[in-house]
Order: sequence, then C-alpha cells, then structure tokens
Amino acid sequence: MSYLLQLGAWNSVFAVPTALVDRHLKLAGAVQLKALLWVLRHGGEAVGEEALSAALGVSKADVADAMLYWQECGLIVKSESGELVPAGKPEDAPAAQPKPEQPAAPQSAAPSAVLPQRPQKPDPAFVASRIAESSEIAMLMQESQTILGRLINNGDSSTLLMMHDYLGLPTDVILMLLQYTVSVGKSNMRYIEKVAMNWADEEINTHEKAEEKIRRLNESTRAWGVVEQALGISRRSPTKQETELASRWILEWRFSPDMIREAYERCVNQTGKLSLRYMDKILERWQREGILSLDAARREQEQKNAARREQEQSRISYDIDSFERSGAFDSFST
Repeated sequence: MSYLLQLGAWNSVFAVPTALVDRHLKLAGAVQLKALLWVLRHGGEAVGEEALSAALGVSKADVADAMLYWQECGLIVKSESGELVPAGKPEDAPAAQPKPEQPAAPQSAAPSAVLPQRPQKPDPAFVASRIAESSEIAMLMQESQTILGRLINNGDSSTLLMMHDYLGLPTDVILMLLQYTVSVGKSNMRYIEKVAMNWADEEINTHEKAEEKIRRLNESTRAWGVVEQALGISRRSPTKQETELASRWILEWRFSPDMIREAYERCVNQTGKLSLRYMDKILERWQREGILSLDAARREQEQKNAARREQEQSRISYDIDSFERSGAFDSFST
C-alpha cells in the first residue's frame, strides 16, 4: 500500500526571493511583480520578452520596462542570446552592498549566473537612503529633473547614482553630460548611461575635461553637418566611423565643402556609388600633395587628362608607324 499527501495547489510550488518581499513589494508596480513571478515560475528556462508579453497580456514595451527594473535590482539578467534568466543569488544585488564612500567595485556573480553586460545598479531603497543622507545626491536628482524636463523614475535615479558612485563621475560632470545629451536631442537614459561609461573610460572627471570633451563633440557634430550638406544626404545620426572621417576632413585637414563635393563626384564617377572610404583616399592624397583648393584639384585633373590624351595619341602614332614598317601597305602599291 502506498500513501499520498494531497496538498492541492501546494503540490507544485516555486521559490520567491526574500528580497522581493523585503525590499520591492511596495516599490515595484503590478506589471513588474507579475513579470518576475512568471519568470520565477519558469525557473531554469530562458524567457523571451515575446513569451512574457503573451502570458501577461501587455505590450513588449511594458515587458521591457518591467524587466529593466529587475535587471537594475540585480534579480534578473539577460543571457547572451538576449533572453531573461534569474541572476542566481538575490543577495548579490546592489542593495546588500555597504554604502560606498568611494565608487564601489562591481560584485562578482555566482558561478551559475550569467554575467550582466552593464554595471549593477543600486535598487530604489538604496537610492532613497543615499538621497536622504547626502545633500549632493539630492541636488543631483533635483537638477537632473530640471535639465531633462521631466520627473525621473526609479530606473533613472538608479542610473544617475550608478554614474556617481560606481563610475566615479562628479555631480557637476554628470549635469554637464545631461545638458549635452539634451542639446543633441537624446535624453533617453540608456543613451545617457552609454555616454557616461565612455566618459568614465576616458577619465572625463573634472569640469575642465568635460568642457573640452563637449567642445570636441560639438565640433564633430558640426563637421558631420558640413559633410552631410555637401553630399546632399538626408539628416541622420552618423556612425562612429562617419564622425571620425568628417572630423578628419573638416577639422584636421580643413577641406571646404566644395572639396568634399568634388571628392564625392569623383568617387561616384569611379565606383558608381557613395563610398566614404574611397573619398577618404582621394582627400588623403590631396592633403599629402598640398591640393587644398577646388581650382588646384581641377587643374591637377586637367593635367592628368592632357597627359592621358598625349599618351594615347603617342600610342596610336606608334601603332601606325609599326604597321607601316611591317610592309602591310606594299601589296597595295602600283
């Protein structure tokens, strides 16, 4: 005889991190809580945003926003394929860290966890405690809202505090960074975070360095605008390579829009399409040979065309002379 304990719904259960209740129950929204519970229910499986959207009956954009909250808290990470998986030990989340006097070192993940692609961010409770204890951090949050022209949410404030405590950017540098991104029409916090990480890598950590960095960025933007207008292409955000080429042509080599256009036309005539790399070779040769004006470039082209015609005429004359010496006309003589 065998015995079976009937637990009904309790026959199938899954674990919920204590951090969910202790730290996030009041802070997280309904979609955020539902999304995390669904991921935990499917523990051991990599979950895509599409599956979450269908299960919860909300848009993929809402799913992305909800899961971003849990990623920032350290409970969820994205796998290399972009799918969402639990992050191992919830106690490894930033909320369990001591309040850093200096920028904190990133926490090492549990052996079974997928390493996150971006720095871990503090959870909303930790952000609130930093705001309460530091007038500088409180000012950073308040001024950021003024610059961005909107109220910042939990994710925004976590990112700003990460920029200060983890990346080591001073408050005035962060505010200058925000002013720059707003000036170029990019106030999305993910873009702001990317710029902040680049500035940290380049050690843009003083007011003077930030001013110089912004000056160079503005010059690069204007340089691309000159190239964009000279080539007659639609306005868009340039790639990193396009920005570098435009800066070299306009800022370093000091070519005029007419010279850029001339290089473009020669490129299209030779290749049948726009190729910035091909244009770069033309402009590089002109810069090396001191051909710095449109008149000089056209004179050089005329000289090349004349030399080519003379060479062609010489070849034709040589062919006729050779033909005559061969005696081919002898059979027609009277």
